[in-house]
Amino acid sequence: MHPSIRRLLPLLQAPRCGAKTRSGAPCQSPAVNGKSRCRMHGGSKGSGAPKGNRNGSYRHGLFTCEAVEDRRLVRAMLSEFRASVGMIQQGQF
Repeated sequence: MHPSIRRLLPLLQAPRCGAKTRSGAPCQSPAVNGKSRCRMHGGSKGSGAPKGNRNGSYRHGLFTCEAVEDRRLVRAMLSEFRASVGMIQQGQF
């Protein structure tokens, strides 16, 4: 057996990750020792999303329930305003 094949053989025989990629196909990267996923899909220590709300989703408050509801109300008021302005311009007041 060729020396380079002998070095690559454990890597080729390693269990594969199997997590679905964005294309829908299995990942096929070698799984981390003792895990069923590769280092990219949760096999390594510290992988995955941060715990709690440390990813900045609340830092600016743009997507809080109150802010979303406020924007919804403003859109509704604007559409009513545009409809009434259109009626005034057509002389249907």
